[in-house]
Formats: sequence, C-alpha cells, structure tokens
Amino acid sequence: MKLLHTSDWHIGQTFFGYDRKEEHLLFFNWLKITIKELSIDVLLIAGDIFDSPNPSAESQRVFYRFLKEITSENPALQIVIIAGNHDSAARLEAPNPLLEEMNIIIRGTVKRDNEGKIDFNHLIVPLVKAGNIEGYCFAIPYLRHGDYPDSENYAQGVKALIDSIYHEVKDNKPIIVMAHLHATGAEISDNDFSERTIIGGIECISPDTFDKPNIIYTALGHLHKAQKVQKENIRYAGSPIPMSFAEINYKQGVWMLEISNQKLEKFERIHFDAPVKLVSIPKEPKELSDVLKEINNLSDGAINSLSPFIEIKVLLKEPEPSLRYKLEEALIGKSIRLASLKAFYTKTENRKELSYEELKTINPIEMAEDIFVRQYGEAMPDKMKNLLSDLMKNLEL
Repeated sequence: MKLLHTSDWHIGQTFFGYDRKEEHLLFFNWLKITIKELSIDVLLIAGDIFDSPNPSAESQRVFYRFLKEITSENPALQIVIIAGNHDSAARLEAPNPLLEEMNIIIRGTVKRDNEGKIDFNHLIVPLVKAGNIEGYCFAIPYLRHGDYPDSENYAQGVKALIDSIYHEVKDNKPIIVMAHLHATGAEISDNDFSERTIIGGIECISPDTFDKPNIIYTALGHLHKAQKVQKENIRYAGSPIPMSFAEINYKQGVWMLEISNQKLEKFERIHFDAPVKLVSIPKEPKELSDVLKEINNLSDGAINSLSPFIEIKVLLKEPEPSLRYKLEEALIGKSIRLASLKAFYTKTENRKELSYEELKTINPIEMAEDIFVRQYGEAMPDKMKNLLSDLMKNLEL
C-alpha cells in the first residue's frame, strides 16, 4: 500500500491582498499527476484545508472540484481528511454522506453518544486496498478543550484520547496516526505570525504519545515547515505554498510512504516547486538609496499572476510619508509584485525618555498595532485588536 501525506493547504488565503487561487490550482494539478504516476492508494490530508472557517464559495468549488477530479481519475483511491484549527469542523464534515460514496472520509469533530461518552471508533478509519483492510488510520482533527477525556491539561487529554483509540483496535495491523497539533521539539520560525496565532506551549504534545506497537507513522499537520519531530516516523508535511515571508526558505512537497509486510518499508520526500517565489531585499535593512539600487538590479518584465512577491526592508532615520510611493515607482517595469514593506528606524542616542505621566497618555492599543506592523509588515487583525481591547478592559487600564 502506498500513501501520500499532505497538509495545510489554506485554500482561499490572500497574500498581502493578492489572490492565490492559481497557485493552489497548479499544486492540485501536480498532486493529481503525482498520485497517478506513483499509483498511490491512500491520500492523507492533515488539516487546514481552508484558510478560514468561513471559506468563500469559490474556495469551496476549488476544493470539491479537486476531490471530484482526483477520484474520477483514480477510482480505487481512498482519501482521509481531518479538520485543522483554521477549518470549520462541522462545515467540513457536512457533505460526508455524499463524499463517502467517493471513498472520501472526513473527520472534523469528536462525537459523543447520548451519555456523553466519546465515540473512539468513529476516529478509526480502515485503510482498504482491493477489498482488504491493510491497516488503520487514527483520524484525529484539531482538538479543542472538551474534545478529549477529562484530564489535568491539554497534553494529557490528547494522550488519553490516543490511548483510548488505540485500545479499540483488536488486530495486529499497522496503524498510522494523523493529527493536527503542535508536537514538542518541532521547529517554528520566530517571525511566522501565521503559525503562532494558535500555537502555545501548553498545547505542545510529546512525540512519545505516538510511541506504541503497530503505530508505524504519524502524519502531522499544523506547522508549515516539512520536518521530522525527534523520530524518523513522525513528520509534518508542511504547506504546499509558503504562507508568509518567514517561510521563504521552506521546501514544499509531500511525504510518500509504502507499507509492505505490515511494516513501513519505504519513505521519501516528493518535492513540489512552488510556482510563485518569495524575494526579500535587502538581507538586512538598508537606507532608501541603497534599497533603490538593489531594486534597479531586479529583472525587467511584465507582471502576471505568477510573478514573485517581494518584501522590502528599509532603514529610516525618521518617518517618510512617501516611502511606498517611491518604492512602487522604482518597481515599475520589474517583473515582481510588492507585497510587504517594513520600515526600521535607526536608534538615536538623544532620544527623549518619557516620564510616567507621558507614558500614561499613550494608547496601548496603538502602541501594540505599531509594534505588530514593524514585526510582521501588515496591520494587526481586527480579531486580535478586539481581544487586546477586551483584556485591557478587564485589567481596568
């Protein structure tokens, strides 16, 4: 049995206002070709199908059109999907009665019976080839508080859930755990806000949670960097296209694994060359005159939907109201799209120290917004501003 492990598609994401539909379509076309050429039996999609819990109609069309085409071209293909933290679990599960007819299984929620007991068997998906069960997939969606057995903390709750599911399997066939979570020891970029919106230390799950007989592979989603986590058989697939400039050096692709004689016999990375490149200049912030010289050295050409995105870092001594205009003028005729502009300010020795009374006059929300823009090159999301505002009110500041 051959399987492909992918995750974190984030269909519907916009990149600093730019639509990414064409990038996703090219990835799906590549994925269809890869599945056909490698004679894949099972496709595992480890969450964050959509970028938003309320995806647009067009984003949903892109997703379901892909499912229709891939199953039509590969009638024996089995697809197992779990919801991520960006997905609406209930929305993702809604078409299950129709999709199951196409050999597609989606698990977005943890179901309970009338007595409130978790239905562990619902999260066990038999992996079938030619009518025979070759193994099992534990399809564990992104877990929120209340989705797992009563425990002292989140990590213990997740472990208790996996232990309980494991005990439901009565035969000796190989098991693949697919989950959307943050595993302890996984690498994450310090500057990647797109990954850090949810992730926190309390949610880290030890890789030892998956250390059980018959569990031959753990297919993870949530982090955008493809990587192993402490052990060779615990892997993040990574996102198929970069989600932020912090991911500029990430390598996109999928994991391919082959099960034979109830063992993981083959394991390799299949690389996908992301169609839109990210460019960041200069490597370290420089004064505007130096930045303009680097822009002048960029390739000339027309801009299209697959032109690279550029992030520009400028070192300023004081605010420059016309900065963006000057950079946009310099980019005219260059085959690149301006996505992010980050302004850094030189430190001055004679900067005035504010008194306590002066500090009290500064709006903390505005200060936080300014820091956010400097750090991530984009405006702070309204949701975060509202949460910060609520926190300030609770503290009676």
